[in-house]
Amino acid sequence: MEKIMNPSIRALILYLFLLLLARILGRKMISQMTFFDFVIGITIGSVAATNAIGPYVTSLASGISVLATMGALVLIIEYIGLKSFRFKKLVDSEPLVVIERGQIVDRNLRRERLTIKELTALLREKNIFNLADVEYAIFERDGKLSVLQRSERQYMRPSDMNITPPYQGLSKDIIVDGKILKENLEDAAQNLGWLIGQLKNHGVSEVKDVFYAGLDSQGNLYVSKRNTKYEKEGKYGIE
Repeated sequence: MEKIMNPSIRALILYLFLLLLARILGRKMISQMTFFDFVIGITIGSVAATNAIGPYVTSLASGISVLATMGALVLIIEYIGLKSFRFKKLVDSEPLVVIERGQIVDRNLRRERLTIKELTALLREKNIFNLADVEYAIFERDGKLSVLQRSERQYMRPSDMNITPPYQGLSKDIIVDGKILKENLEDAAQNLGWLIGQLKNHGVSEVKDVFYAGLDSQGNLYVSKRNTKYEKEGKYGIE
C-alpha cells in the first residue's frame, strides 16, 4: 500500500508545484521557446518524474499510481475550470492585449516579460512587418498572437466589391510518391484515361515520374515531378 500512497501524494504535491511554476514562467516560454528552454523543460519533467516515484522507481504499482493521480488531477482541474471562471483564470491565465488601438500596452508586455523584438517576431509570423499596421494584438493563453490589422491596411475582400468568387474547397490527393490513389480519383468523378491525359499536358509520360499530384475543387490538377537530380551545392540554401 505504501508503494501506491506515497507516490500518489508525491505526484499531487509535484503537480501543484508544476502548475505554479508554469504560471510563473508564463506563456512566453511556449511561444518563444529556445533550445535552452527546451532543455530546461525536459529537465523539469525528468526531475518531477523522478521525485514522484521516489525510492519506488522499479515498482509498476508506483508508476501506475503516479500516472493515475496526474490524470485525475488534470480532469479535476478542467472540471472545476468549467464551473468557475475565476478558478480557470487563476490556473490557466487569460488572453492579454499587447497592442490596443495601435498603441503598445507596455504594462502587459512587462507582465509577460515579452520584449519588443519578441513581439515584432510574433507579428512577422502573421506576415506583419510594421507595428503601425496593427489595430489590436492579443497574446493568447497558448503563447500565440492574434492580430487585427487596421481597416485601411486589410486586404480588400471580394464581398467588398459585391463579387461572389467561385467555390473553393479542399484539394484531393491523386498521386503520392508515384502511386495513384484510385479512391480519390473516383471520388473526383475522373478516370485513369483523364489522368494520363492531364499528366501528358504537364509533360509527364509515366505515373511513376510524379512525386505528387492534387486536384482542386475547380478541376485543376497540380503536378510536382519526382526530382531525380542531385542537389547542387547551395541550390536550396546557404551551405
